Amino acid sequence: MKKIILILLTFFFINTNVFAAGSPSSGSSGSSGNDNGSTPIKTNYEKAVKHIKSAKKYEKKEKLEKAKKSYLKAQKLLIKSNKKKPGKADTLNYLGFTTRKLGDFENGEKYYLQGLAVDPNHKGINEYLGELYVATNRHNLAIERLEVLKGCNCEEYDQLKAVIAGEKSKY
Repeated sequence: MKKIILILLTFFFINTNVFAAGSPSSGSSGSSGNDNGSTPIKTNYEKAVKHIKSAKKYEKKEKLEKAKKSYLKAQKLLIKSNKKKPGKADTLNYLGFTTRKLGDFENGEKYYLQGLAVDPNHKGINEYLGELYVATNRHNLAIERLEVLKGCNCEEYDQLKAVIAGEKSKY
C-alpha cells in the first residue's frame, strides 16, 4: 500500500510541475508565444472577420455561393460575439454588413443603427449604411451618411461617394 501511495504522489508531483511550468503565472509567455508553437485562440469576432475577407474575395471572383456561405458563417460568429460582448460598434458594423450581404436589408439596417448609437462617427458603419440606403433607393439618407464622413480623408468616404454617384454598385 505504501508503494502505491508513493507512486501516486510521485506521479502527482511530476505532473503538477509539468502543468505549472506551462501556466501563465509561472512566468512563461502567456497567449502570444507559447513554447509548443500553437497560435493563440481567436475570438468569434476575429474568426468572423476572416470569413468576411474570404467572402469578399469570392465575390470578386463571382463565386457567389461560396461568398454567401462565408457571410453566413461570419454572421453566426458575430451573433455569438455580440451576445458575449454586446454593444461593440465594430461587431454591430459587421453584423449589419453580413446581414445586408445575405439580403436582409431591414435587419442589416437595425444593426447599423445600433452601432451608430454606440459610435455615431464610425467610418465603416456610415459607409455601409449609406450603401444600404442607396440599395434601398433612399438617396437622401445616403447623402447624410456621406456628410458624416466628409472631412475624414478616408477611403470609406471615397467608396460611399462612388456608390452614390453610381460609379460602382457593391451592395
